[in-house]
Amino acid sequence: MPAPLDVKVLEAAAQWYVDLREDGAEPGLQAAHQHWLTANPSHELAWARVQRLEQTMGRVDAGIARPTLAGLRGSRREVLKVLSLLLAAGGSTYAWQALPWRSALAEHRTDTGERRRLILPDGTRLTLNTHSAADVRYSEQWREVILHCGEIAVETAVDSLARPFIVHSPQGSIRALGTRFLVRNEDARTRVDVQQHAVEIRPAEAPDQPLRLEAEQQVWFSASQVEPVTQATRNADAWVNGLLVVSDWRLETFVDELSRYHPGHLSVHPAVAELRISGMFQLGKPDSVLDNVAATLPIRVRRFTRYWARLEPR
Repeated sequence: MPAPLDVKVLEAAAQWYVDLREDGAEPGLQAAHQHWLTANPSHELAWARVQRLEQTMGRVDAGIARPTLAGLRGSRREVLKVLSLLLAAGGSTYAWQALPWRSALAEHRTDTGERRRLILPDGTRLTLNTHSAADVRYSEQWREVILHCGEIAVETAVDSLARPFIVHSPQGSIRALGTRFLVRNEDARTRVDVQQHAVEIRPAEAPDQPLRLEAEQQVWFSASQVEPVTQATRNADAWVNGLLVVSDWRLETFVDELSRYHPGHLSVHPAVAELRISGMFQLGKPDSVLDNVAATLPIRVRRFTRYWARLEPR
């Protein structure tokens, strides 16, 4: 069985596959693909898996197998289809734990760049951020939200049955002891930001070591440990209103965050990665944001396809 690869690396390989199928004749795209391949050994491993998958499917009945890959175009949904096939080729257990499978089965889901607001049965307000998936389970004893991936904002309501409100992530659980908080899952970790009152965090492998997190505090935790508590990021919940608010961020950090809302891949040339940026940006128009940033900093936006862009020195 092939060794597991990071989901983000496999997703990038899937994006390259779809982009090259559509615009492979573009010299700039071919050069960018080669640059990506040589940037990290894991990229070559992921691309080799794409090629093995294509060869395997090519040997199957062309009327069934080939459309699964060759018939795809450049949308986010199509990239996720290829990613799902790559994950399945890497082993069933790993595939089940990965993003597209959980997302596909979740009751509530958002695509890249989409947000969704929900009013739960008790009046609790739940907002899903970009590319997120969650299930809601209410019983006579509990109010539970299972966050499979992505990020949610929670504003709990007073429950007439006095049932505890708990958010479960792949790394553990967060019990509400107040009103408003954020939960974000990525890279095998979960981050919690508390806006009002407090929450109680229990890592999955250390449930007997709870941590109380107070208002204006944030923390990352894994399944086995909790990292040091820090001050909550200012305007961390601005995305609820479709905004990204930053103050003196590194350009690379800014682009990493913006890429969560961009249906494709964004990157930054190392020569401009340390430039600083501040401002308020509309998340619904990431391409316009890139153009605005390029107009204020000594950079340019180089677009290889409509889904693949890089910020470079001007």
